Amino acid sequence: MDPVASLPDQDWVDALSDVPGVELVTWDMEDAPPRDDIALAVPPYMRAGRRQLGHLQQCPQLRAVQLVTAGYEHVQPHLPEGVQLANGAGIHDTSTAELAVALALASLRGIPEATRAGEQGRWTSLNGRRSLADRHVLILGYGSIGTAIARRLQPFEVSLTAVASRARAGDELVDTIHGTDELPDLLPHHDVVIVVVPLSEATRRMVDADFLHALPDGALVVNVARGGVVDTDALVRECAAGRLTAALDVTDPEPLPDGHPVWTTPGMLVTPHVGGATTAFVPRALDFLRRELTRFGKGEDLSHVVATG
Repeated sequence: MDPVASLPDQDWVDALSDVPGVELVTWDMEDAPPRDDIALAVPPYMRAGRRQLGHLQQCPQLRAVQLVTAGYEHVQPHLPEGVQLANGAGIHDTSTAELAVALALASLRGIPEATRAGEQGRWTSLNGRRSLADRHVLILGYGSIGTAIARRLQPFEVSLTAVASRARAGDELVDTIHGTDELPDLLPHHDVVIVVVPLSEATRRMVDADFLHALPDGALVVNVARGGVVDTDALVRECAAGRLTAALDVTDPEPLPDGHPVWTTPGMLVTPHVGGATTAFVPRALDFLRRELTRFGKGEDLSHVVATG
């Protein structure tokens, strides 16, 4: 008998119905599971909160949870004992890398200022704004999304530095991949930092007051990782003083409350966590799930297991 896998949308079930070796059912996790023999569950994208994930405990034959997000910390507390958790590594590379570059360009070239002036019916001069060209860009987090960002930045004539948790040999984009222990020496020489590390105990508030203080005057911090990686209060202080600027797709807290200083601090640009939520998502998610469901149907391990309950 083929193992049963649940998908959150009937359209996804229809699109993947030809995957061999698995039986697909629709379950959006809004209610209890439709049957008790689900072996693999795919939670809904952007709609899997505590209540929905709590239903995983009602799946006695569950062996794995396959996410369609890169982040997974929100699911770990709800993972039943012995159940594997796999993230959607690679699904959001394209759209998140695209947004990281867009945020850097928008902030450097003054697009928010031009938009605000336009809303007031006023022409404003942006002559002399910094170009992305010739910037020294440090990518903090050099997994698949970090690599995708580097690939998109290359044509912009920037100087690229890649930083990962540990130093290792370079690739076709950078000569060397530095370790995070080298950050104190690297930060003073970079005027754009793009943060794309996963949130963990090791990375929580990694971008703190000391990190920010080490950056040169006028540096830009772009965060497309998780809000908790950055000390929000420290970043607000640096931006309010006019020393740094920031472009954030993620915040801490999130959602950002009405009246929070980030909304009104000069030099801070915010998008509402939309790095992966584009038209690029569904076709890449379906391609990814086709590969992983095929593996699961053959009795193989999922490709990107990140934790076990």
